[in-house]
Amino acid sequence: MNVPFYRHSLTPDNSKYVAEVLKTPFLTSGPIGKEVEAQLCGYFNVSHAKLVNSWTNGAVATLLAMDIGPGDEVIVPAMTFIATANVVELVGAKPVFIDCDPDTLLITPELIKDAITEKTKAIIPVHMYGQMCDIKAIKEIIPSGQKIAIIEDCAHSFEAKFNGKRPGKYSDAAIFSFYATKNVTCGEGGAIITNDPNLYDRITQSILHGMSAGAADRFKAGQYKHWGMDHLGTKANLPDLLACLLPDQISSVDLRLKIREEIAQKYESSLRSSKIKFPKVLSGIVHSRHLFPIHVGHSTRDKALQTLGESNIGATVNYRSIHTLNFYSSKYNLAKNDFPVSQYWGDGTLCIPLFPGIKTEEQDYVIEVLVNKIGKMIGDNQ
Repeated sequence: MNVPFYRHSLTPDNSKYVAEVLKTPFLTSGPIGKEVEAQLCGYFNVSHAKLVNSWTNGAVATLLAMDIGPGDEVIVPAMTFIATANVVELVGAKPVFIDCDPDTLLITPELIKDAITEKTKAIIPVHMYGQMCDIKAIKEIIPSGQKIAIIEDCAHSFEAKFNGKRPGKYSDAAIFSFYATKNVTCGEGGAIITNDPNLYDRITQSILHGMSAGAADRFKAGQYKHWGMDHLGTKANLPDLLACLLPDQISSVDLRLKIREEIAQKYESSLRSSKIKFPKVLSGIVHSRHLFPIHVGHSTRDKALQTLGESNIGATVNYRSIHTLNFYSSKYNLAKNDFPVSQYWGDGTLCIPLFPGIKTEEQDYVIEVLVNKIGKMIGDNQ
């Protein structure tokens, strides 16, 4: 049996939406994108949404719109994908790493509070694997009189809720990814949501080189409108050729989440009696179940990956702690034990297949290999 790590749910039938876009003058950002942005505003109950061509470029555009740059610090988790730190570097600011909670692998208000300095301009909490951080509590620990933005990294957490609230409720901005393996995908893409009209206006410019009007807006009412540039920007807009793949997925995403939850719960119940560990899921939350990470220990991880590969089961590492990667450890003189929880998890973790289309016999096979082969490799002190 061959079980891929991921199988997307788009079908050849989706090509009809691309064909509709091809009938219009706007292959790039146009009316379809605006319809999707309105759909996102409704789903997340926010005032503004802007489609972007990746989480990364969306985050760069957001930081530029907030005038964050050289001399500024941005607090980020050590346990996350490198993009979270890279975007801070790309605008010339300094990423300040913090460790995570050992049970959930999420950053906490207490950890953040200890890292805040007079140079701190933003915090990027990451909703790891699909479980949200407590953004309201994070907002409450920001020192009065100090302006520190909260930018949610929602690359894993489209459907997630914390105490009944979706992303975007308490933060300045929340940024999503529509990358190929995400719960909602158009191959490459993302979105930024915010309730701040001034920030939205700046982001609208910063995703288009800083221009005051995009192509579709420059030809309204049959009359050309000149554009200006007051602030630096990048190129981060999403073309309608990709945006057209999103509406159906957004409409049905919560139905697919039920399937993801069933798959995840089956993994948890099947692996609970083994030595394989997985993050704690908090009560009272909605988990997006984007990934199913497990921890098998540093000495077992590579052997486990080899065994899964030989068993034709797709697996990947999400993630090694950023502070252990050469670029960051060298630039900021970071030692492995600076963030022990992130290091421990990153040295021994891997992710197994979780997607709505996985067949019962495929998941049963994955569980069989995990319990009967990999579980027996794990020592008592992993």
